[in-house]
Amino acid sequence: MMVPRNSGRCHGQCGMTLVEQIMVLAIMGILAGIAVPPLRNLLNHNMLQVAQTDFIAALQHARETAVISGKRTLFCPTRDGSRCSGDMRWDNGWLLGHDANADDQPDNGPLYTGPGYGGKLIVRSSAGRHVVRFRPDGSASGSNITLVFCQLSDPAGALSVFVSNSGRIRGAPATAVQAAACLQAT
Repeated sequence: MMVPRNSGRCHGQCGMTLVEQIMVLAIMGILAGIAVPPLRNLLNHNMLQVAQTDFIAALQHARETAVISGKRTLFCPTRDGSRCSGDMRWDNGWLLGHDANADDQPDNGPLYTGPGYGGKLIVRSSAGRHVVRFRPDGSASGSNITLVFCQLSDPAGALSVFVSNSGRIRGAPATAVQAAACLQAT
């Protein structure tokens, strides 16, 4: 018995109609619209966590540099990458350098610099202190300092880095008061 071959004609549905394609695109658009805001919040929070981790690592490096070199080492905000700015805002960048003459400026230029965040987030230090100075014993002279990381789009998600007089460095979520003070920096 011979099986007839398909002569090339479709006897049922062979493809998608324009209406079906438009419906698929509409459904995909709706799903994308639902997914984008949570994804944006996740990316913004991740950016804050990365900045917090970068600062903790840089502060630990500054402390280790002071201990290993036996020289006073400072960690401060900068605008130009070569001198400490004395600002409470750290989002333009930071630098790390030796400061033997205690003038709160790096001797012979910075050892390391960190990038700014290009207006994507705000990094602000506590009002009483704008520079972290590590002594050769690893302690941080001066008062305690808190750096707060926040974004205008998510003030509740603010993070902080705390440096004590003993030189201990720790990260934590920011308090509501710290987040409000950070947002006032704009």
